[in-house]
Amino acid sequence: MSQEKTNVMRLLTQRKVPYTPHFYACPDGAVDGRSVAALIDRPLERVFKTLVTRGAGKQYYVFVVPVSRELDLKAAAKAVGEKSIEMIRQAELLPLTGYIHGGCSPLGMKKQFPTVLDESAQGLETMVVSAGKIGAQVELAPGDLASLTRAQFAPISK
Repeated sequence: MSQEKTNVMRLLTQRKVPYTPHFYACPDGAVDGRSVAALIDRPLERVFKTLVTRGAGKQYYVFVVPVSRELDLKAAAKAVGEKSIEMIRQAELLPLTGYIHGGCSPLGMKKQFPTVLDESAQGLETMVVSAGKIGAQVELAPGDLASLTRAQFAPISK
């Protein structure tokens, strides 16, 4: 279990944003979000997954939702003013974001896409998102994540 700083952690340090790193062992590669929450001993509602989508207008969007819930595609489309959105194919993720499936962070993508955080994050003191690679997560204030990613909060999960 490597505990070296990821680019996400370096970005947070550089921007002087307080965060707590969490590392976990994942000998088989990617693990699902519920398992990650258990491995880092954090409640499910504080651990979030990062989902990348494409709108009807071909624009990409990033949605951050609790690992125990799923993205509500209708609500997500409404939040970004699109007629509809769809998840991108797994093969598109790395070239588009620089991240692999299971290690995608809303921070430090190759390009900054419009980002929406589930409104449930607003009431939390801290939230946990991927640190940009499998086996590493960062815990930070939702407001800090929102300002770094220029995100809005909206009801996007079900």
